[in-house]
Amino acid sequence: MPQFLGMDLTLDTKDLKIISALANGQPARFSLGPKHSFKGTPLDITLPFEISRGQHVIVEVTYETSTSASALQWLTPEQTAGKKQPYLFSQCQAHHCRSMVPCQDSPSVKHTYYAQVSVPKDLVAVMSAMRDGQEDDPQDSNRTIYRFRQPVLFLPSVYCITIVITCSREIGPRSRVWSEKEFVDKAAFEFSETETMLKTAEDLVGPYVWGQYDILVLPPSFPYGGMENPCLTFATPTLLAGDKSLSDVIAHEISHSWTGNLVTNKTWEHFWLNEGHTVYLERMIGRCMKSEQFRQFDAIGGWKDLQDSVNTFGANNPLTNLVPSLQDVDPDDAFSSVPYEKGFALLYHLEELMGGPEVFMGFVKSYIQMFAYSSVTTEEWKNYLFTYFKDKVNILKKVDWNAWMFTPGMPPSSCTVMKPPSFAPLQAKDQDLSSFKKSDVKVLSSQQLTEFLSLLLHEDPLPLSHVKKMQEVYDLNAYMNSEIRFRWLRLCVRSRWEEAVPTALKMATEQGRMKFTRPLFREVYNFEKYRDEAVRVFLASQAAMHPVTSGLVAKDLKVGASNTTSL
Repeated sequence: MPQFLGMDLTLDTKDLKIISALANGQPARFSLGPKHSFKGTPLDITLPFEISRGQHVIVEVTYETSTSASALQWLTPEQTAGKKQPYLFSQCQAHHCRSMVPCQDSPSVKHTYYAQVSVPKDLVAVMSAMRDGQEDDPQDSNRTIYRFRQPVLFLPSVYCITIVITCSREIGPRSRVWSEKEFVDKAAFEFSETETMLKTAEDLVGPYVWGQYDILVLPPSFPYGGMENPCLTFATPTLLAGDKSLSDVIAHEISHSWTGNLVTNKTWEHFWLNEGHTVYLERMIGRCMKSEQFRQFDAIGGWKDLQDSVNTFGANNPLTNLVPSLQDVDPDDAFSSVPYEKGFALLYHLEELMGGPEVFMGFVKSYIQMFAYSSVTTEEWKNYLFTYFKDKVNILKKVDWNAWMFTPGMPPSSCTVMKPPSFAPLQAKDQDLSSFKKSDVKVLSSQQLTEFLSLLLHEDPLPLSHVKKMQEVYDLNAYMNSEIRFRWLRLCVRSRWEEAVPTALKMATEQGRMKFTRPLFREVYNFEKYRDEAVRVFLASQAAMHPVTSGLVAKDLKVGASNTTSL
């Protein structure tokens, strides 16, 4: 059997202080390579002995994280709902795990883990794993050790840890909701359909393999609507503000248990494999629990989100490719609705070509079973598509794959989407504002009202007289639903209603969900009279933002490093 002497193990790190390295208990030489602007620094560890192929080696690294760790957000007591204890949460996607632990921080590398976390007795630790008991810390009687185990292979970008004073409520036979005590009862009520969604997903794509499915409601600064950490989905508290998109978010994160965590994109260029399939499965759950019309209406909103992203990036920007080149591009900078909604549009188009949702769901289920516990590329996915539909290859060959995969902008014109209804305010003229009736919105569901406002955002800016009349008749300022409020405020600012600017900036800063925060800041920034005010408010609020949110808003507002590092 061949022997290997002085082999190197290379791990990803970012802003970590490496103290020592051991291999099977023996001191090992280590060195840090050159620092990359967003990838961090490679850690090379040289093993001090010969090893044979297949031999197991235990490598121990002692290290410290830095205060600038991009995966971690440390909140003061004042930044929590309870105002009494600090709060820590991690957010590792897309490549921030390396700032928390030395690892091979790539979606192509999956692993299991076991962890012990020691925290002060007043706090509780939860992780992306099954809980495995707790005990008093033998080294400090004022602390508790929580143990966790994750036996299923998963990727570093969904490795998470949260340390918080928290409560939980059972919401199903395999689910609990966790949050600060101020929100726990409301959260338990809002997430009561979780088990039904899980069972619906299992009927569609097979057994849920992760054991527990818990939901953690994070503080407002959490940058995403949800994050699919195994066993413990992270959720934004904006979902608790009467936001009827809650079921969409939870269905989306549940779907990631199969498409994203079980089957994973091999690199971030293939991110659409995670998100496009997850949106497709999320909407199939909605179809099963509600109706095909519900799925279609949801898809209309997604199409509008895709148009927003293409307009923001520019129709010729290669980052709007379904499969973009990310050579020397920070994946955070490429983040948008493109992989979600362009990916869904492709799958929906294929569904129509192959024979409908029941037929195409057969492929999706088979694809998941085929590639479970592994990472795949678009080419591998496409090859399996042709293998599965071997009797329909002639139809698949007619698809313009280059236009779908490698061409920027909106999908090919052959893609069909449901046409939205028309609304009176779109046709109203300046001299005919009497067409605005309270009944215009009173009969609309929250989802329909959200779509109505999205539709208006895709037209030329409304005259100021129109938005003022809408407020007078509809009283949209009174809506606390985050999706509605977000779109209404954008509409007001875009129409240059100065009274709306403080409210828009307030929403941009009182929560940190990037879906809301970035467009609101951009909208005010584009209102030239208030451009400096947008920058001022951002700089004043930056310290309370998640590092990813802060960095991206700074780029949106063209705030240089010299401004952001002085706070």
